[in-house]
Amino acid sequence: MGYVPFQPYRRVLAVAGVRSSMALMFLARLPMTMTGVTLTLYVVSGLGRGYGAAGVVGAATTLGMALGAPVLGRTIDRYGLRPVVAVCGLSSTAFWFAAPHLSYGALVACALPAGVLSVPAGSLARQILAALVPADQRRAAYSLDTILVETSFMIGPAAGIAAISSLSATFTLSGIGTIFGSTALLIFLLNPPIRNEDEVAPAGGTRPPLRSWLTGRLLATLLIAAGTLFCLVGTEVATLAALRAHNDIGWTGLVIAVMCAASILGGIVHGAVRKSLPQGWLMLLLALLVIPVGLATQPWWLLMLVLIPTNLLCAPALAATTENVSALAPPSVRGEAMGLQDASTRLGLAAGSPVVGFAIDHLSPAWGFAAAGLGGLALAALGLVWSLRRAPAQAPELAAAVRARR
Repeated sequence: MGYVPFQPYRRVLAVAGVRSSMALMFLARLPMTMTGVTLTLYVVSGLGRGYGAAGVVGAATTLGMALGAPVLGRTIDRYGLRPVVAVCGLSSTAFWFAAPHLSYGALVACALPAGVLSVPAGSLARQILAALVPADQRRAAYSLDTILVETSFMIGPAAGIAAISSLSATFTLSGIGTIFGSTALLIFLLNPPIRNEDEVAPAGGTRPPLRSWLTGRLLATLLIAAGTLFCLVGTEVATLAALRAHNDIGWTGLVIAVMCAASILGGIVHGAVRKSLPQGWLMLLLALLVIPVGLATQPWWLLMLVLIPTNLLCAPALAATTENVSALAPPSVRGEAMGLQDASTRLGLAAGSPVVGFAIDHLSPAWGFAAAGLGGLALAALGLVWSLRRAPAQAPELAAAVRARR
């Protein structure tokens, strides 16, 4: 197989500002990785509800993020980073401090607006990289960014589970709020760039119409991204449920760490090799590989092993999504385009949690894996069909771009 060339990553890390910005956004994303499992365990164990009910809370939060992301992105395009980060940082801190003191109904009601005003750390990270890194190096940059996301998932969920299992829910959820507020303050003070000098729009410049850049190919990319996150969050919920059902909840941190390590390995290869599979095929393989996982949920180490193949494709699918969005959207609307990417992934998350939770509550954790894979597969297939259907109507430049990627 030879060796994986790491020169693309060396070139990206040598660009001025990249290392510090990546470190900053890694910290900003860390509390976000704690929220899913901690809210699930809090609703199930602390409030005595089922996994479906926990999925509703998670769905409300992620639905709010999906609604807010494009608006926040457009606001960043127009007014800059600082106003958005200030408002969102205050909102996130307030929600997580209040969460342990709310009833289940109030928690669901507050989750939606809290999601709308969440700090858009993911889209900001991608905007910053696009501003700092030349276009011909962005594939490696986005792969590296996705690798750091997976690294945060190795730390965040395990830390969240350990905290809520050994400490009080009030302390744990308030601590998450403190981290949200602190990282938002750091972003506000450092104010990293969201466009480079060549991309700064002149004063009074006109914004391109939405229909001029929100093409069929971009819509297909967003739909496939939604399927990816549907599958991933469903797999996470089913894994947690399977481990809890067999009294193996203590191994959750290790299992998640191995899943993330597999994703990191896939991301390293995707960003370093000269040719990789396109986004749609990566997603299809990811979904197909997760469907049979429910046949091997015990013992815990066997479940961990059978989850490795699907997770090898996780980071490549996410990095390929960002690469497509960055290439298809003009710089002047990059914030909104990245917000739409966040919205599509959040919609996938919002749909995946309750659907898979329902399957677990009424059938078994094993069926949760099947529901995650089949749901993601359906969304990915729709995206591929939409892309193929719209391809003949696209401009000749699109056909040339497709040929160039082969």
